[in-house]
Amino acid sequence: MPRIDADLKLDFKDVLLRPKRSSLKSRAEVDLERTFTFRNSKQTYSGIPIIVANMDTVGTFEMAAVMSQHSMFTAIHKHYTLDDWKLFATDHPECLQHVAVSSGSGKHDLEKMSSILEAVPQVKFICLDVANGYSEHFVEFVKLVRARFPEHTIMAGNVVTGEMVEELILSGADIIKVGVGPGSVCTTRTKTGVGYPQLSAVIECADSAHGLKGHIISDGGCTCPGDVAKAFGAGADFVMLGGMFSGHTECAGEVIERDGQKLKLFYGMSSETAMKKHAGGVAEYRAFGGARPVGSPLPEGDVENTILDILWGLRSTCTYVGAAKLKELSKRTTFIRVTQQHNTVFG
Repeated sequence: MPRIDADLKLDFKDVLLRPKRSSLKSRAEVDLERTFTFRNSKQTYSGIPIIVANMDTVGTFEMAAVMSQHSMFTAIHKHYTLDDWKLFATDHPECLQHVAVSSGSGKHDLEKMSSILEAVPQVKFICLDVANGYSEHFVEFVKLVRARFPEHTIMAGNVVTGEMVEELILSGADIIKVGVGPGSVCTTRTKTGVGYPQLSAVIECADSAHGLKGHIISDGGCTCPGDVAKAFGAGADFVMLGGMFSGHTECAGEVIERDGQKLKLFYGMSSETAMKKHAGGVAEYRAFGGARPVGSPLPEGDVENTILDILWGLRSTCTYVGAAKLKELSKRTTFIRVTQQHNTVFG
């Protein structure tokens, strides 16, 4: 018999953060850097824990070069060649501590990832990324990668429930990617009916991960800097962004013109566009897609302005709730349920 979980589950749009007394004099006083030591790899990482998603239009080497200047992270998409990686490592050695090699769960994926990590040993992060992190095959794949790379930090996902977070951590992953269906170009929810409101997913998964000394990434669903702050307030250790970083100079993607406006294509990695580009077509069993190509308006200038906007918003959130450090934000967060985020009368 089907069952219904009647407990209320919330998304970023359903809440605001309640302001609290603060002794901070300005946003400049807020420390956004975090230092983590990971459960399974035992590696330590320091930086601002915002990650560019490993989509082929966003998770580029050009993006990583800029992000690393702000001590921010990039999950590099899996379609670069070994030679591409060698060239990047030669030209940008300072970026290598702030990037991850991405991989699916196939045999070819593993072989390619292994060759990259062997050629560029300075890279210590692996991003194992599949649409459905609940399969037994994926759990076994995480175990295999952990055995082969005992000292690398493994990100793995995506899932949205505590018990699967725990299983992946116990199987060798360090950081679990949380999010099924919240992304701006993801059609998982409309095509399959599967998903979980992102704010509740983060709260529940963070609780499970932190109980095992693991970590989570809130992956998807952020539309503005305020959503990034809510994800951290909900307990996320890292926040991964795709759409918010799309369309910039540093992004890949075909530039098209529509109604007199220049757009840069941005699509999910299970979309028909991605399948045709990288696999020569869409496999019959995947024909539903998973995401759709959209035009992302080209922003003014480089990604730098967007980075500063996000960091400014996050610092402001911390001053509103009295968090001197990003680490303190979740402890200082009280969410209030709302029916409206902001006044839209004048657009």
